[in-house]
Amino acid sequence: MSQQACRELRDDLQLPMVILVVFVAINLRPFLTSPGPIIELIRADTGLTYTGTALLTLIPTIVMGLGAFAAPTLQAHVGTRRGILGALVILALGSLLRLIVPSANTLLFTALLCGIGVAFIQSTFPGVIKEHFPGRMAIITGIYSATIMGGGALGAQVTPLLVSHGHDWREALAWLALPAILAMLFAYRTLGDQRNERPDAAITQKLIRRPRAWLLIVTFGFVNAGYSSAVTWLAPFYQHQGLSVAHSANLVSIMAICQAFSAVGISYLASSGKDRRPFLCITAVLQIVGYLGLAWLPDVSPIAWSAICGIGLGGSFAISLVTALDHLPSPQQAGALTAIMQGGGFLIAALGPMALAMLLSETGTYQAGWVMHLCLALISLMLYLRLDPNRYHLAMKS
Repeated sequence: MSQQACRELRDDLQLPMVILVVFVAINLRPFLTSPGPIIELIRADTGLTYTGTALLTLIPTIVMGLGAFAAPTLQAHVGTRRGILGALVILALGSLLRLIVPSANTLLFTALLCGIGVAFIQSTFPGVIKEHFPGRMAIITGIYSATIMGGGALGAQVTPLLVSHGHDWREALAWLALPAILAMLFAYRTLGDQRNERPDAAITQKLIRRPRAWLLIVTFGFVNAGYSSAVTWLAPFYQHQGLSVAHSANLVSIMAICQAFSAVGISYLASSGKDRRPFLCITAVLQIVGYLGLAWLPDVSPIAWSAICGIGLGGSFAISLVTALDHLPSPQQAGALTAIMQGGGFLIAALGPMALAMLLSETGTYQAGWVMHLCLALISLMLYLRLDPNRYHLAMKS
């Protein structure tokens, strides 16, 4: 390929925007995955209960859900660029404050701050992708989703690694502010704000009345409830099975890495046609198999069950975003629909770790929790069959 052709390809791909997608997305999950592998150290130092452990995921996930409903209106008033920059500042602050947390309640407050920052970013960014990459939406969304999952793996690996090298758990958690600061600096130089293309501030109210929005909310919520429970409880689950902190952290990382590869791979395969249902159904089946293994055969192959769950969860997340964006031609309207799906979905997802904690308290085992998520994946599988792309225009008709 000639140098001129390479330059044209680079310009066509909007390389700075692709880099921005990666820099931003990598920050959206480490604050959730980082406490899990070292949770026993945190509990011993702060007195955090099992319920408090679930709240570390529950609180930010609820905020991510509620914030998604407000994000289109906020974006309409402050603009995409200022909104994303401000959200990255809040996210970095939430991580940085973990350096000085004196108690469990303060740690929960930092989780709240991180959730506020992530809520705006992940609600607006799919619309940014659709606007800048209309011909490569599925692929770039796959990269975005994969990087989110890769960030989850980063969080799960960095904190136990730093602790093993003599750092206090507070220092280990605070280091995650660094990638947020780098993303903020890059976004400041790269991201534009086209005021004439801001979304309609009332679009959320218009879309939330449509049954299709609720179908997307329910399926997204059920799947991400499984993700929330996995990042919260997978490591403690296998520590109770006898694995070390390091090995259980590796399982969370394996799950996240498989999520990342699945998000890119399945998005690439799904980009060849309009009908996303076969790929959504495959991801649901994989989740069902993974939860079956965790519930009844956890010791047969912890790596395999973590990987299978990761492939199913990562692929489902990416294709769900693409499917929501497919429903409407306008980047602003499609972005708002995706924000609604994530908003309601994360409110449902927030209940996953808490429900598993309650079942754990009642039964003394994790089995009932994994069976619960198996059932939710099965319901999602059946609902996915209704997402016929030839009927999108009817589903979204005013």
